Amino acid sequence: MTANRSLLILPGDGIGPECMGQVRRVIDWMGEKRAVRFEVEEDLVGGAAIDAHGTPLTDATMDKALSADAVLLGAVGGPKWDDLPFEQKPERGLLRLRKDMELFANLRPAICFDALVSASTLKPEVVAGLDIMIVRELTGGVYFGEPRGIEDLGGGERRAVNTQVYTTSEIRRVAAVAFELARKRRNRVCSAEKANVMESGVLWRQEVDKLHEESYGDVELSHIYADNCAMQLVRNPKQFDVIVTDNLFGDILSDEAAMLTGSLGMLPSASLGATDETGRRKALYEPVHGSAPDITGQGKANPLACLLSYSMMLRYSFDLGAEADLIERAVEDVLEQGIRTADIVSEGTTEVSTEAKGDAVLAALDRLAG
Repeated sequence: MTANRSLLILPGDGIGPECMGQVRRVIDWMGEKRAVRFEVEEDLVGGAAIDAHGTPLTDATMDKALSADAVLLGAVGGPKWDDLPFEQKPERGLLRLRKDMELFANLRPAICFDALVSASTLKPEVVAGLDIMIVRELTGGVYFGEPRGIEDLGGGERRAVNTQVYTTSEIRRVAAVAFELARKRRNRVCSAEKANVMESGVLWRQEVDKLHEESYGDVELSHIYADNCAMQLVRNPKQFDVIVTDNLFGDILSDEAAMLTGSLGMLPSASLGATDETGRRKALYEPVHGSAPDITGQGKANPLACLLSYSMMLRYSFDLGAEADLIERAVEDVLEQGIRTADIVSEGTTEVSTEAKGDAVLAALDRLAG
């Protein structure tokens, strides 16, 4: 493959650059050994951009993100910038990327690798073989609805207002992503809302049903109240395949599902926009873990979530499923060897540095690629 597809890399803050450094090694390996090449450009976001440019994301970087075929991000934020005004904090750079790229569907897989079953707080028989996908609506709902704010009522009383609001088109487009994903997995979608107490939940359920009837009758569809979904994720998570839900519930449920696997340091994510007339879809890929300032620069960071985010990019932005599978097999191979960073080390395994973990992944790729 010639380098005719563009990738913007934004390492960000904290452990972001350390983890991304190992991903760059795998990107180079893919170019040399599998002829999977990209035009790669690197830029700043978050605190790094604040330090260099006085803003968490420059207009020039935003333009690069909009023109790239995919964006791969490390992490943003840290205590160094905690005292900045809300609108100037590092996280605003990530939020602008999501907003301006119109990334409405957040994909959060929760996969429990066999070698990490013991790292979960749940019983092994509950999480062994776990492989579910949560599709969270990302640009609507209570986080963005108007009116919102805090007002003074006098007499020492104040009132805070946030508005939960969804339209037909917002619901249908994220549900379509879930149905399409299910067709490539085990063909089951469970839609989570609170139709029993919220009008937005009633509309959500109605529109998902309509879309299912119109275009996705081959996919098994079920509905569940979001609070029951939270309980069922702990009780029997393997009953699910794809869960689709709104912004607020998705925020909560995806974090719960993440911890079923034992470590946030292992989990990737993708945020997708709509496909255009050429079939191109704006997309941002990032690990679920944060910037982890407490271990920054110590060589303790786990690069696997960032690497698996790159794997998701190959699969969902470039339809390179075989290459994505190869990376995932290499990750599993390294875990089965007991090669671990500090976040997932356990008795009988070997703790290694971030770079040594990268070395192990590259060695596994060499073996598996033959």
